[in-house]
Amino acid sequence: MRLRNLCYLTVLVGLQACIKDAPMNPEADIETFSIDKKLLSSDVFIDQANAKVMLYLTHEAYETGIAPTLTLSAGATVTPASGDSIHFEPGVHPQYVVTSANGLNKKTYKVEVITIGTWQWDFEKWMTNNKDKYQYPINDDSTVVWSSGNPGIALSGVPKDPMEYPLRVTTDAYHGQHAAEMVTRKGTALSNLVGIKLFAGSLFVGVFDAQFAFLEPLKATQFGQPYIGKPLRFTGYYKYKPGANYQDKAGNIVPGMTDSCAVYAVLYSGTTRLDATNISNSERIIATAYLPDGSTRENWTRFDIPFVLKRQIDSKEKMMMAIVASSSKNGDSYKGAIGSRLVLDSLEIVHQ
Repeated sequence: MRLRNLCYLTVLVGLQACIKDAPMNPEADIETFSIDKKLLSSDVFIDQANAKVMLYLTHEAYETGIAPTLTLSAGATVTPASGDSIHFEPGVHPQYVVTSANGLNKKTYKVEVITIGTWQWDFEKWMTNNKDKYQYPINDDSTVVWSSGNPGIALSGVPKDPMEYPLRVTTDAYHGQHAAEMVTRKGTALSNLVGIKLFAGSLFVGVFDAQFAFLEPLKATQFGQPYIGKPLRFTGYYKYKPGANYQDKAGNIVPGMTDSCAVYAVLYSGTTRLDATNISNSERIIATAYLPDGSTRENWTRFDIPFVLKRQIDSKEKMMMAIVASSSKNGDSYKGAIGSRLVLDSLEIVHQ
């Protein structure tokens, strides 16, 4: 009896020791950032890779400020506190400093209010991700409205070199000094293990949600930014040269098949973004403008595509506009030709 009690005591002490010795959480993340949806023109997005909270506010919310509710990594603390008011002014970005439960790690998040005044881009300014070294275009005020598949491809073991990614800046420009270049590249050793033999170059107005990158990659590419008005035409300039050998999803060469590019714009209702699973078939779609011919264009070629309305626009409804481009039209199914190259410059949504 005493021996059994001693065993129980030994186990209890051991469990208590395990509990006491368990390390405190080292993570320092903002997991959610919540405000009243009436104050938003689109859903809040937290860019964990670049430590940014991207806000899409109504004009009234921007003028008066907001008091967001935050959830953090277990045991973490944040300054300013969850529920405190923050205010905005041009050129100034509020910051949140999160400290992990163990006190050893800090992460500083910059809060960016994203607005699009003129829907026109020449892709002159670019940034490079500090950790993975992929590039992405930015606005003149350094805010980000464009994304790509680069953040997901970074997880597949691509070398940390901007030229190893499918999207990058190029000096082969129609206007100014820079343009956006997309090149379909072969998969990596890691991506091949899950059946991905190639990555198409992509560029889109929207965000990349890395939480879906492996399990549901088509949901990771989330298209659209808040839009006000009525679009008439989608215009721009492009070059395109397909790669030599078109391949199917399994990596088999398909004789007689030639790759083509995709460039299009979609206007849809609501504040939650559409993704690659529903951008072409959602009931929320209001109007579309598709490049009709994605074949070879050796020289700079202008496109001017009218929007086709599926229904009339209600001036009071909240809407999103997506612009999507890919160096391989079927790249979302991992089909295309390695080496296919699409270059875009001087894009514009022309409004009524």
